[in-house]
Amino acid sequence: MNQTAFNLLAFDTSTEQLSVAVQRGADGRRWAHQGAGGAQASATLIPTVQRLLAEAGLALGDLHAIVFGRGPGSFTGLRTACAVAQGLAWGAGLPVLPLDTLLAVAEAARQSAGATRVLALLDARMGEVYHAAYAWSADHGWQTLAEPAVCAPERLPAPPPGAVLAGNAMAVHGERLPPALRALPQVHALPGAQALLALAPAGLTAGRAVPADQALPLYIRDKVAQTTAERAAARSAPAQTP
Repeated sequence: MNQTAFNLLAFDTSTEQLSVAVQRGADGRRWAHQGAGGAQASATLIPTVQRLLAEAGLALGDLHAIVFGRGPGSFTGLRTACAVAQGLAWGAGLPVLPLDTLLAVAEAARQSAGATRVLALLDARMGEVYHAAYAWSADHGWQTLAEPAVCAPERLPAPPPGAVLAGNAMAVHGERLPPALRALPQVHALPGAQALLALAPAGLTAGRAVPADQALPLYIRDKVAQTTAERAAARSAPAQTP
């Protein structure tokens, strides 16, 4: 199958944005919604899914898979995405395709700015940043150069040569980024459903879809919460020279 031949539902609730899209494989058309996420996502995600499927003329059972952003991201948002993906997929007998949100950021930056080497940065709250590095080629698609991790902005690793910064962390933590990173081109990008749809065919053809009960979040923090003293200690730790 080519990349538009799948009937797919994709959504991401890992940030303050709710992003949902449906792709109809027969003609490659897409129906999309983007709106407020956060605490509202748990109440609006399922009605939005139902509306977009109806507009596309598809039932849940017509889908080949349900695609969702598995994280890293907001703890509550990831729980919402996993619960909805599990529930919808279980009821319809569908597989799920969990995709990394930082990879979706890289794909969004490629779509909007033509970026092919990306240091993806998302605000992790608690004064930290989620980060991962990727490179794209027409022959091989996206390759992971550095796996998703979390750290203080001052301790971000050096980016791959020729990379752009993509995500939302620059707007939140810009002055705390190492000078070498602040000098790089920047692309505001979020892990939206359109990016997930673009990534999905490669994941499906590679056999990365899993049963509904394996719709699990990607957490990369040892603890969801830190004490005030722990956060202060992390901020005051010596920064690595990029």
